[in-house]
Amino acid sequence: MNYSETIEYLFQRLPIYQRTGVSAYKSDIGNIVEASAILGNPHLNFKSVHIAGTNGKGSTSHMINSVLQESGYKVGLYTSPHLKDFRERIRINKKIISKKTVVDFIEKYKTTFEEIDMSFFEMTVAMAFHHFSEEKVDIAIIECGLGGRLDSTNIIQPLVSVITNIGIDHTTLLGNTIEEIAKEKAGIIKQETPIIIGRNQKECRTIFINKAREHNSEIYFCEGESSYHTDLKGNYQNENKRTAVFSLNELQKKGFKIKKKDIREGLLNVTENTSLFGRWQILNESPLTICDTAHNEDGIKEIVKQLNTIDYNELHFVLGTVNDKSIEKILSLLPKSAKYYFCQAEIPRALDKNELRKLSEKNKLFGEVYTSVSDAYNQAKKNAKINDCIYIGGSTFVVAEII
Repeated sequence: MNYSETIEYLFQRLPIYQRTGVSAYKSDIGNIVEASAILGNPHLNFKSVHIAGTNGKGSTSHMINSVLQESGYKVGLYTSPHLKDFRERIRINKKIISKKTVVDFIEKYKTTFEEIDMSFFEMTVAMAFHHFSEEKVDIAIIECGLGGRLDSTNIIQPLVSVITNIGIDHTTLLGNTIEEIAKEKAGIIKQETPIIIGRNQKECRTIFINKAREHNSEIYFCEGESSYHTDLKGNYQNENKRTAVFSLNELQKKGFKIKKKDIREGLLNVTENTSLFGRWQILNESPLTICDTAHNEDGIKEIVKQLNTIDYNELHFVLGTVNDKSIEKILSLLPKSAKYYFCQAEIPRALDKNELRKLSEKNKLFGEVYTSVSDAYNQAKKNAKINDCIYIGGSTFVVAEII
């Protein structure tokens, strides 16, 4: 297979949660355990940091990665989903995995992994761990895909575990309450491994403390303000920045040589060092045009809070979502004075644009339906005046189509 055929195989033949939803979710980690054994357990060959959470885990992962790069380390980074190119998920010091490496891995293990019914996510995790092992990274930053306890990444034995925050998301799989979801995320807490909690939430505090005590692990709740600055623009990045700094402090205790200068430069150059996009990303200054991958209640609250700090005449909101979110709650948070451009991303899991408009109108959000994300965005650009604001979001996949 060539690269295009390999990617087609990954996307079409394997269940992909980001595209199809619940049907792709596996209720245990048996497959990745078996696959790793076939590969010689590559995850045991490199040090790691494991990051879970409802929001902010991607930004926090990239921040830690950027600082470690500035410190001179060879750093693997595994995140999901990707925005434009599948290979974004697997990086070493910013460089994405090569097409040849992807093709060779799939060609070699495709038949074997089909026999154990691997999902798309399990396959990519196995590929990432194999790649990091082969390339002998000094450390890898591993982001959970979904939940924690049953996530395929949860076979690693990290130096530090991190939980950014807990919000309502993926309720069909993780639970309907903050407490239920916290129990799933707490599943990444390992024996005698420090755990960093990014947000001190009263509903979760006892759950995390008890789990840490059960595993004889030190637990740290991030508090206070960080004096460091970051090039990532969203106000919500303050919490992620603080979490990253706490995590880096723990890595220093583990013997990693990280200077204050490295932290400062790393946080100021996250985009340059890691190619992170889609987080309060400014696409244009006039009219001010912003996109963000926030897609659940907690994330949308932060977006609306920051939009409320901007001085503009009219807000043009390009909106698309997926079909398995608590969409009514999300819609209730959005500004009613905005002009909406309803659309849907080109994935099976996208909520139908006409259904989105119906649900939005119930929440007094009004606008027109467009055949594609790009059509919606182009119309918003035509309609917006110089002192207006355009925002594109509601789904990672909507953002991916306009970046």
